[in-house]
Amino acid sequence: MRKLIASTFVSLDGVMQAPGGPAEDPAGGFSFGGWTFPFWEDGMGEEMDAFNGKDRELLLGRRTYEIFEAYWPYQPDDHPIAKTFNATRKYVASRQARRLDWANSTLLEGDVLTAVAALKRQDGPDLQIIGSGDLIQSLRRGHLIDEYNVWTYPVVLGSGKRLFESGAKPQALRLASSRTSASGVLMSRYVPDGEVQVGSFADDSPSEREIARRAAWAREGVGMR
Repeated sequence: MRKLIASTFVSLDGVMQAPGGPAEDPAGGFSFGGWTFPFWEDGMGEEMDAFNGKDRELLLGRRTYEIFEAYWPYQPDDHPIAKTFNATRKYVASRQARRLDWANSTLLEGDVLTAVAALKRQDGPDLQIIGSGDLIQSLRRGHLIDEYNVWTYPVVLGSGKRLFESGAKPQALRLASSRTSASGVLMSRYVPDGEVQVGSFADDSPSEREIARRAAWAREGVGMR
């Protein structure tokens, strides 16, 4: 079974909306489109494997697909990312039928969770989501995401679409790798790691032995002293 990898840029407060430019996604009156631009530095290009689609097939939401479709087919043939994006297979999740003019594009039909689960069972390269915030919400609820590539930028945006929206199912993640750019961008890779574990640092919390003793008293109807 191939992996499904979600790659996204987020602000320190978790916003992932419109990282690339002012017109990318102004939904909800979002006015900070292009907020990643001031932090770019050449060294970050060495880590672009998280986003360049190399040796992967792309899984995109409708909005992200339309942004990519309007840009990448018109870049020079020797542009490494354009060359990869244009050549690779692209699967598009959309609630409405639409024409796909970008080469090697396929519209997913029916329930998106069922369709993506079927894609994961097929032989082939790993699948990569880039951006596509609404799609990520659905796939995470369906427990279909195997890895998160998250670049966290040192900026607070206050509002906007978030990687983990309110109501996200609690889940533990394990940090698999991490690097920080000269401009302060934290480039991290996380994998799901089971359920959230809890505990207490309180000095006066009862020990396991004390908890067992109190439970025994309760079963015997003995008052605690």
